Amino acid sequence: MAGAELPVAAQIRVLDLIAYQEGAVVSRTLMKRTAGTVTAFAFDQGQGLSEHTAPFDALVHGLEGDAEIIIAGTAHQLSPGEMILMPANQPHALTARTPFKMLLTMIRSA
Repeated sequence: MAGAELPVAAQIRVLDLIAYQEGAVVSRTLMKRTAGTVTAFAFDQGQGLSEHTAPFDALVHGLEGDAEIIIAGTAHQLSPGEMILMPANQPHALTARTPFKMLLTMIRSA
């Protein structure tokens, strides 16, 4: 399954979809459609995404570990099982406080 989209109608353990790499951020696109994408990320401790904006809403679902997500200057702590919506066109950044895995769902609007 490495590098491929998810197979149709197959049960898959989400945490097994992507592995940590020392000192790195790893991502894998699980679905890419006109309406949006679903991407799995694995961040080594201390790694992250620098502040940026996106033209679409993005839903982050924490799977493993803890991260700090800053949205429009406000810090939020995200733990396993928690979700946060990063609204379109708002600056946001992420730093993994521990090794951290998440699913990112980007929804493209008209």
